[in-house]
Amino acid sequence: MTASHGIHTIDTAFQRDHFDAAYLLVEDGRGAFVDCGTSHAVPRLLDAAGQAGLGADAIDWLILTHVHLDHAGGAGALLQRLPNARLLVHPRGAPHMIDPARLIAGATAVYGEAEMARSYGHIAPVPAERVVVAGDGHRLSLAGRELLCIDTPGHARHHLCVWDAASQSWFTGDTFGLSYRELDSAQGAFIVPTSSPVQFDPEAMHASIGRLLAQGPEAMYLTHYGRMQDVARLGADLHVQIDAMTAIARACAGRADRHRALVAALGELYLERARMHGCRLDDAGVLRVLALDIELNAQGLACWLDRVNP
Repeated sequence: MTASHGIHTIDTAFQRDHFDAAYLLVEDGRGAFVDCGTSHAVPRLLDAAGQAGLGADAIDWLILTHVHLDHAGGAGALLQRLPNARLLVHPRGAPHMIDPARLIAGATAVYGEAEMARSYGHIAPVPAERVVVAGDGHRLSLAGRELLCIDTPGHARHHLCVWDAASQSWFTGDTFGLSYRELDSAQGAFIVPTSSPVQFDPEAMHASIGRLLAQGPEAMYLTHYGRMQDVARLGADLHVQIDAMTAIARACAGRADRHRALVAALGELYLERARMHGCRLDDAGVLRVLALDIELNAQGLACWLDRVNP
């Protein structure tokens, strides 16, 4: 766990180390979590608060960037341990936190009950009276430290990002892509967009990334994974790759082996960029790190294709 400007990075241990982060902001003895991982991560988050000198009753907010389960699956379980905290969430995401039945059913249909239990654990509802919806431009105060929430669709229609003026940084959820430390090189961080199903919208993602960069941030805090600087370069990389990914999708449209073709072409795109970036891992290592994301990106591109070319 690291801290800068009172921001602590917490590894939720979802899937593997340094894959899925939650954040704890501390200001004048009060705290706010941004994203929380799954219910399996609750002890880690409470331990992080304790290490930062905060009891459970000193946490005022749990802010969700969106309600995908790797970001929000543990929200209900965590709030059961935080007596004074409220949940801040996008208006489209709030109903799924109050009644997570559809989230649970959809994920179980994909993963099966055994994998749901292993990866996500119990998904508890959040009492409606503890939920605050955050539309575009919503502001909240953490002990006088102002946080601004903006609507950032592209990865999901219920996605928001959080601006922290104190650190001049965004908490980006999945809007500003994925970056894993295994793929860092002498050139810095390596980044990949995430088009995971089912609401990927490339034009909206371009616009959301542009809106984040327009603030002139010093850093981005990604859920996957950690604090990123050199944000102008990374943003430009994301724009190029979004266009490349949609071009790949259109080239694969209509193929009987569409999913296999998407997976293969995405792998080649990311390998080419990893080589250009000077990543230390060999091709097999790069593909191993990105395997889950390549699969999910292929699925999300297929959903997008089916939506734009019904």
